[in-house]
Parts: sequence; C-alpha cells; structure tokens
Amino acid sequence: MNHLSFIALRERPELKQAAAAWFHDKWGVPEAAYLACMDAYLNGETEYGWYLCLDGGRIVGGLGVIENDFHDRKDLSPNVCAVYTEPDCRGRGVAGSLLNLAVDDMRAKGGSPLYLVTDHVGFYERYGWEFLCMVRSEGQPEMSRLYIHR
Repeated sequence: MNHLSFIALRERPELKQAAAAWFHDKWGVPEAAYLACMDAYLNGETEYGWYLCLDGGRIVGGLGVIENDFHDRKDLSPNVCAVYTEPDCRGRGVAGSLLNLAVDDMRAKGGSPLYLVTDHVGFYERYGWEFLCMVRSEGQPEMSRLYIHR
C-alpha cells in the first residue's frame, strides 16, 4: 500500500463517476442511484456525504450517508451505508477511519446521531457505535441489527 488518503467526495468531485461505479460493483445497487445521491451532495442539496479512502489513485474503501438504508425504521435517520474496504486493505483501519470521518463531518453539520444497519457483531462497537434495535430491511425475511453513533 502506498500513502492512504481519506476524503469527502466534495474534495475530489471528479471522482464521482469512478466512485459510483466502485460502489455499484461492491453492492449491486444501480450506479444511477449512487450518482443521484452523490449529485445531491455535490450540488449542496444535502449534507449527507460520500467518503473515500484512496491508495494513490485507487479507491480502496468507501461509505456514504443517506436518509434511510432500506429498513423499516424511517424515523431513524441519517444512515451510514455501503461500508466497504477492498480485501487487500482490510485490517489496516480503513473502515474505522472512514467511519470516524463521516461521524465527525456529520456532527459538525448537525447530523448526529447517525444510524447503521449491519449483521456484523463486534466490529462497529470498536468505533463508538452501540446496538440500538432490530429492524427489517426491505425484502429480507430476517431482522438486522441497527446501530447508533451518538
């Protein structure tokens, strides 16, 4: 790994297309959905941001903040979504640094607390997230864990 940099997409808006394609590749959500959210952020229509970890010119991690991450608790907003770190970069603090960047940025803009849906137990707690409740994600028979960062 070269030098890692952690940025909000507003710092490098020219990465929008590459970021949308990267998130689409990881999660299968249509690229157009990511582009719509990123455009709203870049145009100042929302403060719900997108955050990337770059290793040189390569995107190696990322996450976003959106209104709701496809779960039934619409009152719990905003939500961190699409957290992903490339396998060859895991275990190096990439996701934790991205989470902290998003939490700090959103807190500075009045967007606290934040929520996050996950089935991981033990990972997010390391970064100040607390289990809040179970939620049902759209189209999923099982309940998922919802965390809060206050």
